[in-house]
Amino acid sequence: MSSAKRPGTPGPGSHVADSHDLIRVHGARENNLKDVSVDIPKRRLTVFTGVSGSGKSSLVFNTIAAESQRLINETYSAFVQGFMPTLARPEVDVLDGLTTAIIVDQQRMGADPRSTVGTATDVNAMLRILFSRLGEPRIGPPSAYSFNTASVRASGAITVERGNKKAVRATFERTGGMCSHCEGRGTVSDIDLTQLYDDSKSLAEGAFTIPGWKSDSQWTVQVYAQSGFVDPDKPIREYTEKELRDFLYGEPVKVKVNGVNLTYEGLIPKIQKSFLSKDKEAMQPHIRAFVERAVTFTTCPECEGTRLSEGARSSKIKKISIADACAMEIRDLAEWVRDLTEPSVAPLLTALRDTLDSFVEIGLGYLSLDRPAGTLSGGEAQRVKMIRHLGSSLTDTTYVFDEPTVGLHPHDIQRMNDLLLRLRDKGNTVLVVEHKPEAIAIADHVVDLGPGAGTAGGTVCFEGTVEELRAADTVTGRHLDDRAVLKESVRKPAGALEIRDARTHNLQGVDVDVPLGVLCVVTGVAGSGKSSLIHGSVPAGADVVSVDQSPIKGSRRSNPATYTGLLDPIRKAFAKANGVKPALFSANSEGACPTCNGAGVIYTDLAMMAGVATPCEDCEGKRFQPAVLEYRFGGRDISEVLAMSVDQAEEFFGAGEARTPAAHKILQRLSDVGLGYLTLGQPLTTLSGGERQRLKLATHMGEKGGVYVLDEPTTGLHLADVEQLLGLLDRLVDAGKSVIVIEHHQAVMAHADWIIDLGPGAGHDGGRVVFEGTPADLVADRSTLTGEHLAAYVGA
Repeated sequence: MSSAKRPGTPGPGSHVADSHDLIRVHGARENNLKDVSVDIPKRRLTVFTGVSGSGKSSLVFNTIAAESQRLINETYSAFVQGFMPTLARPEVDVLDGLTTAIIVDQQRMGADPRSTVGTATDVNAMLRILFSRLGEPRIGPPSAYSFNTASVRASGAITVERGNKKAVRATFERTGGMCSHCEGRGTVSDIDLTQLYDDSKSLAEGAFTIPGWKSDSQWTVQVYAQSGFVDPDKPIREYTEKELRDFLYGEPVKVKVNGVNLTYEGLIPKIQKSFLSKDKEAMQPHIRAFVERAVTFTTCPECEGTRLSEGARSSKIKKISIADACAMEIRDLAEWVRDLTEPSVAPLLTALRDTLDSFVEIGLGYLSLDRPAGTLSGGEAQRVKMIRHLGSSLTDTTYVFDEPTVGLHPHDIQRMNDLLLRLRDKGNTVLVVEHKPEAIAIADHVVDLGPGAGTAGGTVCFEGTVEELRAADTVTGRHLDDRAVLKESVRKPAGALEIRDARTHNLQGVDVDVPLGVLCVVTGVAGSGKSSLIHGSVPAGADVVSVDQSPIKGSRRSNPATYTGLLDPIRKAFAKANGVKPALFSANSEGACPTCNGAGVIYTDLAMMAGVATPCEDCEGKRFQPAVLEYRFGGRDISEVLAMSVDQAEEFFGAGEARTPAAHKILQRLSDVGLGYLTLGQPLTTLSGGERQRLKLATHMGEKGGVYVLDEPTTGLHLADVEQLLGLLDRLVDAGKSVIVIEHHQAVMAHADWIIDLGPGAGHDGGRVVFEGTPADLVADRSTLTGEHLAAYVGA
């Protein structure tokens, strides 16, 4: 245990206020926590360890940080709380000694096309003010430099209600910086008409090739055929100019189809509204494939991708426009700002310099302000969020970090460690959920949860110092000093994927042959060009399965069974065995309990207070109608099947009367990625980051492809789980697949057959291949940063 004093036991001569030096958690039961009680020392760095799914996030984020935020929200009036997110009190008996919590998590920044690194960190706002004061020629206020603000002009009569009402002529004008052609997006979309229809056919013959548009019954198609604007029996290529214009770009108008009033509009705006306005990741796979085929995004020809109007681009300070400034690497921009000396804007320049220097200090100097926020990796997004806290004068607050070393090369982890220690040394409590031994090593106090994951976890296995953890008989303690060894022999490539003159982002005309039929690991410091090389240069053809870091989408109605497609064969098996419809066995369809609509709980909204969820009395939380639960398959009803763990279900569907090969195959993949403990019906919202990453990997493993591209698959994985992941990668390669892994973890590097190392630095200092060869050659060579760290890791 920590040597921190207990509350209420002040030392001789000390003030009673100084005795509250612990955060006390007693009886925590969030998610899988089993009455966890733990004392966490304040003003110290505490690291929470344990296998993925052991309950770390449930304790740190869902209990300690959540209650701190809830208590702060309660200090506001009921009126203000009505506009804030409502937070429920965590399932815990006692939470004592809390301080204000600042959460710095790995949630991706919004993927809105208008959100950039500059807008997300307020640097753009400061630059806009700077250019509006110093830019020549002067073009207007800060909004004139904003690509999110359109220019507006209006004039007319307004009625002034003051004494005698009278109409007054007024004009209004606002200068914005938005490029009018691309509306501030920097790109324009072009739709390939050949992917929408076959122009040799008429509408009556089924000309449309858009998914779901059937010419005989689909209402949308009937609107076009019976609109009167086009001849449904004439091939599209024979349309007159007016017919084609009405067909493609017609304004919305009401038309009568089979006696029903419907809206007709041109095909292009219809496609833009129905497909392009939606998030691609949330689409069904066949719809997403159609959108990727039919729509191409090209750089806006008018603003050249800067998003800004001609006026905003013409205003300059020392020959640099705001578009030039946002396109610079941040470390170069920091030097440019440092050379500006103008007393009238001195406070602004100081704040801007400090913020840009924080980017460089945190290892993100290679980014540019115009980088879309949605393209940042989880680790980059987390570090961007850290920036506003680095120079803060606040002390005695609690900083909560979720794996801050994600996406960091071993060379950069030391820098992150220094930042965490600096926050602690200012008098703050720092709580870190972490797996990397280098980050665990700096802890003042360690809390290890486990011993397993899911229902096998949720207890505190160890509390104490790092040295005591090394001697402890816990999973983390046993694996803390694990070091992978270099393979004695490596596989021989069966071919190569040739990449020539790659120039995506910071790549500097890279030529490289990526070997196929082996485990190839692409390494390099953060920002060196790894993802640009692989995701930007490897053709995303039918033979490439790419598993990136984008988060999986899912509500509390989604679970592993629905996400992986496992529920489809299970529903069909139940339906066939009982002679009824498959839809009865879906809690989101006909089989849902009518009282709770298949949610299993009744939600009561209490306005500004946290809503209350009570189990549904009719279905007792099982989510299905009582009649549906009378149908059985293999002796189990559908709710009992969804309550099974993956391992239990694998056995259940693998043999006997319940044998279902399609379901068994998906369950095997889930077990292969180490998710055997998850229950099939567990809501996705309760899964940890590591569990979600592996769930996504298991889903993609079912796709047919010869080349697997994995982007940091060790994210969220415990040291013990990395070993299982390496076994999975070996099985993929032995099955004849080619596996390309973008990774920083030295255990994966040591296990590789071939390494491609990019660098030597980040941004414009990177983008070159600095090493190609086997891990043994890289260790022997030691000519790169990766080689030095890998050599130290394997003890060479």
